[in-house]
Amino acid sequence: MISGAEALMRSLVAEGVDTIFGYPGGAIIPVFDRLYDYRDKLRHILVRHEQGATHAAQGYARVSGRTGVVMVTSGPAATNVITGLGDAMMDSTPLVVITGQVSSELLGSDAFQETDVIGITQPLTKWSYQIRNVEDLRWAVARAFYIASTGRPGPVVLDFSKDAQVAMMEWTGYKKCHFVRTYEPAPEISDADVDTVAKMIDEARRPLIISGHGVEIAGGEPQLLALAEKAHIPVTTTLLGLSTIDSDSPLFKGFVGMHGNVAANVAIGQCDLLVAVGMRFDDRVTGDVAHFANQAKIVHIDIDSSEFGKIIKPDATIHGDAREVLGRLAAKVAPARHDEWFASFDKAWAVEQENVVAPELDDNSRITMGRVARKVAEAAGKGAVLVTDVGQNQMLSARYFKYTAPRSIITSGGLGTMGFGLPASIGAKIAAPERTVCFFTGDGGLQMTVEELGVILQYGIDVKIVLLNNNFLGMVRQWQTLFFNRRFSATQLVNPNFVMLANSYGIPAEDVETLDQLDAAIGRMLAHKGAYLLNINIDPEELVYPMTPAGAPISTILLGNGEIYEN
Repeated sequence: MISGAEALMRSLVAEGVDTIFGYPGGAIIPVFDRLYDYRDKLRHILVRHEQGATHAAQGYARVSGRTGVVMVTSGPAATNVITGLGDAMMDSTPLVVITGQVSSELLGSDAFQETDVIGITQPLTKWSYQIRNVEDLRWAVARAFYIASTGRPGPVVLDFSKDAQVAMMEWTGYKKCHFVRTYEPAPEISDADVDTVAKMIDEARRPLIISGHGVEIAGGEPQLLALAEKAHIPVTTTLLGLSTIDSDSPLFKGFVGMHGNVAANVAIGQCDLLVAVGMRFDDRVTGDVAHFANQAKIVHIDIDSSEFGKIIKPDATIHGDAREVLGRLAAKVAPARHDEWFASFDKAWAVEQENVVAPELDDNSRITMGRVARKVAEAAGKGAVLVTDVGQNQMLSARYFKYTAPRSIITSGGLGTMGFGLPASIGAKIAAPERTVCFFTGDGGLQMTVEELGVILQYGIDVKIVLLNNNFLGMVRQWQTLFFNRRFSATQLVNPNFVMLANSYGIPAEDVETLDQLDAAIGRMLAHKGAYLLNINIDPEELVYPMTPAGAPISTILLGNGEIYEN
């Protein structure tokens, strides 16, 4: 006979869990007490805020491909994980979040730190369940890991009442879940659908692939490359799909969307077949949907059929796992060459190089965000992981970083959560200690979860922090500059001394004020064994280009030189 808390520990071990991100408290103390005896099997990372636990678990999950695990107490701890649940749901990240809860006889009585966790979390999770009976624990844990990690991944919440934690049960072993009635995470792929799409690809003269986050989730990068090489199809990506193809591949034509590459966005308006894989046609990708790829036939491949036709109406669909679908298409399509189509990208690429890239990287009078990102990527070498916060730092680091391996960009896409980056970088480094983790952030985003520097201090996490500091909420300021007559309302920041702040957490840091200091500072940061922070002072007037204004067609592109490129 063992307690529910002990049964939870055994269940987590049986699921292969090795790391938990969390924060203890009254309603979860029995579980943390049992965790003490599992220190050799379950590493617990004590965060400084429960939101940080969820983002750290997201970073861990996104780099490792495994399910991230969070464990916190009830009440305010449970409500503090809500942002992370929303972020994980939007970006299809598998999490199992275990919250403590008051004893079941107190539910509904407004007991101390009681919160309706199930009611709050159901809209933001794939499944939420309250464990009141200890006999339900193993079933609930097994089901939670199965649901979180299969199909289109996402977060699951288990709300564990205190009386169930201490209640006794007979332990007869643990059985993983492999089936839930009415839940079909691995749909059978239609041969007819594959044949239809393969024929469409064979007949296309100007085919284009958009590779989304679903390709990464499925581990479909080799199959994507095989299809693109055999059928000679240019590949663009979404923001979260960026590392699904090598940045230096001649097939790669940039990422699409509001701040995407000119050539990639222009191609959407020129292709005759658009193959969208593992993506959901977010508004930041499509721009004005009425003008999105009107001239093209559209194929949508996704494991979540609810995405079909939700925003863009496809001409054909394949419902299934991206890796399997891409592999079957690669075997089915005929070898082809589209040299004229590939050559057509040169004009738009040249426009971007001349009007955006050259001013960003060749201006020797100032430090620019793009220059910093490119220099850090080149110095970090192959296999480096980019973690970003949200805002200008996110867009420019994503554009100029180099991706040579899968699962190399961790960023908050759908929810756009400022404060995501620091805890996510911690989780990423824990998941992949052998890889260099470069965290790009702005001064606004860093201060939203700056307390997680304490985790770096306590556990010696080796994260390279690149702070692009312009003393403003930069992306909001950009919109105020371009669309609100430079009325800078509530966007200027009065910041602390970030070098002193980092030093107080035992992290070496330095200010970078001028361009001639940059290379040496990057070298010192990357050579240092342990975390390091560069506080790089950026001109607040610097804006992120290219840019498609919200609501405009995706091929209407601001270049930053006063010109609008339209095609």
